[in-house]
Amino acid sequence: MNSGKYVFAQLLQFLDRYEFDKCVSRYNGDFRTRDFNCWNQFIQLFFGQLTSRNSLRDICVCLKAHKNKLYHLGIRTYVNQSTLSRANEGRDYRIFADFGAYLIGKVRPLYGKGAIAGVAIGNEVLLLDSTTISLSLKLFGWAPGKYSRGAVKIHTLLDLRGSIPAFILITDGKYHDSNTLDILVPTPETIYVMDKAYVDFAALFNINNCGAYFITRAKTSMDFSVIESNFNIDARSGLLTDRTVELNGYKSKKLYPEPLRLVEYYNADKEVELVFLTNNFEVSALEIARLYRHRWQIEVFFKWIKQNLVIKSLWGQSENAVNIHIWIAICTYLIVALVKHTLKSTLSIYEIMQILGISAFDKTPLNDLLTENQKNQNVKEQEIWNLFDAKT
Repeated sequence: MNSGKYVFAQLLQFLDRYEFDKCVSRYNGDFRTRDFNCWNQFIQLFFGQLTSRNSLRDICVCLKAHKNKLYHLGIRTYVNQSTLSRANEGRDYRIFADFGAYLIGKVRPLYGKGAIAGVAIGNEVLLLDSTTISLSLKLFGWAPGKYSRGAVKIHTLLDLRGSIPAFILITDGKYHDSNTLDILVPTPETIYVMDKAYVDFAALFNINNCGAYFITRAKTSMDFSVIESNFNIDARSGLLTDRTVELNGYKSKKLYPEPLRLVEYYNADKEVELVFLTNNFEVSALEIARLYRHRWQIEVFFKWIKQNLVIKSLWGQSENAVNIHIWIAICTYLIVALVKHTLKSTLSIYEIMQILGISAFDKTPLNDLLTENQKNQNVKEQEIWNLFDAKT
């Protein structure tokens, strides 16, 4: 089926061009364009992410060097750096953001059936946090950060099952994390896990009213009264207390008038006491502690994308260009995750990225490239069983 096709061209077959064109039409992205349309812009930037090019110049130089192969790669024509830069500056980033949202909706359900270690619940569990990319304020004047520096924040809602983003928001560095809760639309029965930076009682009460749950860290200054205590806890598990409380502060009580659950847990590994605040009275106190411990999965995700995608060195300076750059990076992650699931590859997303990064101009079928080790392992296992059967 894919005999003689370049690996990069095979990857493009996993993309729905019709859905992409719908995003382009929504914002009239191809108005007054000839050869270099939004689709060509997307696949050239996708090529740059996949092969870890550090600049637009690197992308253009590599494609120009292989100009005789571009048609077979799926790229209509190569352009120079200035043309690609102008496209990033002028074309609406929402085209690529909407296509990224489409990919999220397609890929996330594929990984949503896994189990969560140490927790026996069927609820969706979403982790909320942000990561910061430091910038030069002189070059990125639209993105102020802390301490007279520039910065961009990537606010992410990550599905704990499969580590696939459910929501992405890109802002400047001064945008407070808790403001993200004002944009999110909580889904009933979903558990949102976040750190204490997101303690905004008005937003938390909105989550509660939507029939969803939250788990966060309580601030040390929180004023509360204990309504009820659960003494049936096992101290050997690390649990210290499990109490039902109500807020005392005039403003806090007005913003969140209903009871809350306060769970204290001792982390023996780090020798620290943690206090969790939640509106979920159904799961056990130990499961609340374990769910919060899984919050570090989003830190692993941020570390992964910064190490394996071109995120820290941006390909443009305007707000629009930066948004396009980051959304192309997220799309690359989602496309690789889609390929992994479709081919049922046992390789990790990291391993697939490394293989695809050096195989873009190879003509090996993707199925052979990404499942060969799996096939060899199955052959070896079969040979072992054959030997065992022969002896018995």
